[in-house]
Amino acid sequence: MSKAMNLFDMLQSGGALMIPLGLLFILAVFFFFERYIAIKKAGKIDDNFMRIIRDHIASGNVTAARSMTRNTDNPVARIIDKGVQRIGKPIDAIERSMESVARLEMYNLERNLSVLSVISRAAPIFGFVGTLAGLMQLFFDINTTGEFVLNTIAGGLYVKLVTSITGLVIGLLSFLGYSYLHTQIDKTANKMEVAATDFLDIIQDPANKNI
Repeated sequence: MSKAMNLFDMLQSGGALMIPLGLLFILAVFFFFERYIAIKKAGKIDDNFMRIIRDHIASGNVTAARSMTRNTDNPVARIIDKGVQRIGKPIDAIERSMESVARLEMYNLERNLSVLSVISRAAPIFGFVGTLAGLMQLFFDINTTGEFVLNTIAGGLYVKLVTSITGLVIGLLSFLGYSYLHTQIDKTANKMEVAATDFLDIIQDPANKNI
């Protein structure tokens, strides 16, 4: 009867290169959740936020609008806050100021995200290097001892493939995590763009003569 495969023993048999692979996995998990929490927080926007801003500006109460934006902690509020600060200046100047804040917010959202992209490429390479190094050692031993036993070769190949499989799994998980977070950032960026457009429409509305 065949012996059941133990995951821990299998990973342990991968050799020294399992250590950097393990570190890459820990880094991938850490940066995924670090970015996930930050992006999720940035994406939380009150549905009534822009309606309240519109009401304040329509009534000429710019101070109240500014107070609301300053007390709301998300990218949309910070972009609108910059626009509120520039009320009274030419539209082009207001739009440029808001775009500058938007670029900074996008940078903050994407910060450390590249780490996942690097890991998705590096982990499989580490895995292949481990497998190739193991195969070189296996064939060197065969050449040195002159022993060509099928069971020994099969067992050696199984052990050497562990690093490749581990690297591919870590790379795949990192890539999926990167893609998911990038999708969430795109959704948040869309919210920022819509809010900025709404704000510019508000301050250009002829009905809002009090600003």
